[in-house]
Amino acid sequence: MKKLMMTLMAAVFAIAANAQYYNVGTSTTSTDYFGNQTTTHRNQYGQTTGTSTSSTDYFGNTTTTHRDSYGNTIGTSTTSTDYFGNTTTTHRDRYGNTTGTARSNTDYFGNTNTTYSDYYGRSTGSSTTSTDYFGNTTTTYRNQSGHTQGTSISSYDYFGNRNTQQRSNDLNTSIWTW
Repeated sequence: MKKLMMTLMAAVFAIAANAQYYNVGTSTTSTDYFGNQTTTHRNQYGQTTGTSTSSTDYFGNTTTTHRDSYGNTIGTSTTSTDYFGNTTTTHRDRYGNTTGTARSNTDYFGNTNTTYSDYYGRSTGSSTTSTDYFGNTTTTYRNQSGHTQGTSISSYDYFGNRNTQQRSNDLNTSIWTW
């Protein structure tokens, strides 16, 4: 029995170690002269699935409008930053109803930790973002049980545009955070 349990545990660890991750999409973010950002989202086939346009007001709050591939507004996100540099993002649907929130803080090592909640305040997951020596970021997404669901890897080109590759452990699942 002990030998059987050890064999089963070894099989589970082997499966976990070889977990398959799929490319589920990309995004490209550009910044204009005024600091406004436009992000174009694409699926794994390179087809545009939507855009996000962000602007920052005088107080440092950022408002993002999300549109589908036809240009229809499907939601908004508003991000505010407190005195300690922590951010709270509130997501709303096209009718203005709150659909969820994301709260982020940065630790001593420069890693950003984010917790996600639905409109009832229940946890829906978390993410951790780290930045390497070259300014590239890697974000690991976890579900509410703490299991890794996917990653995003972002890098910047010569012109300052940010390119992000999304990977998920489910081919049919996007891990966009809004």
